[in-house]
Amino acid sequence: MLRQFGLPQAVLERRRSELTAHAAPAVIEALDSQSVRDAVARALDWAAAPGHDVVTLADEHYPRALLETPDPPPVLYALGRTDLLQHPSLAIVGSRNATAQGEHNAESFARALSNAGLSIVSGLAVGIDAAAHRGGLAGTSSTIAVLGTGIDVVYPKRNVELVAAIAERGLLVSEFPLGTAPLAHNFPRRNRLISGLAQGCLVVEAALASGSLITARTAADQGREVFAIPGSIHSPLSKGCHALIKSVPSSSSRQRTYSLS
Repeated sequence: MLRQFGLPQAVLERRRSELTAHAAPAVIEALDSQSVRDAVARALDWAAAPGHDVVTLADEHYPRALLETPDPPPVLYALGRTDLLQHPSLAIVGSRNATAQGEHNAESFARALSNAGLSIVSGLAVGIDAAAHRGGLAGTSSTIAVLGTGIDVVYPKRNVELVAAIAERGLLVSEFPLGTAPLAHNFPRRNRLISGLAQGCLVVEAALASGSLITARTAADQGREVFAIPGSIHSPLSKGCHALIKSVPSSSSRQRTYSLS
């Protein structure tokens, strides 16, 4: 509807019969839904608090990197430093069940890259994600956490202190409405924003069936560089990284995967 009619106000001014060719019936019904109006009112109340922001496609500070992707979210809920949305960044992802060495690698790389001028983007999961956020906060360019829940929902609960630190010195973002629970299908959708916000994606410890490899594939599809840290040949958590390194395409291909050792 936005592509056809322009700004949201132009959509709302159209007759419902004009919109049927451009959206599903449930979407058109939502335009007149009281529950949607109530949700919008809650979002505006939330955005009125200091440090809270609702960023739309029409805003100048909407992240340019996401506009390069095929499915940029029309709305981002942001808590913290929205200036980081325009900052050069690198995604760091990996296993939730990381080894101590993997977490150390993620935090060390994140801190060094943050000090080198790259904000660190990750998904706030336990393990590698949390370590990457800690490293980003310890450097000069901070970190962006992309949530698979509403921005007012802390998940996982054990990251409550990390969430507070990111809200104060970094940025939390979500495309999901306030109150959205941690539903399983939200997290693969979130992954496209992790890679989309960044100029590249570094994978630190990932099994062959890891969600991190989904993020890496999405990054490659978005034209981002993909990096992987190799590990022990005996570790199941190194197999995903080794598979990425092994799948390096020919030099004629635009996309490359790098081994960082």
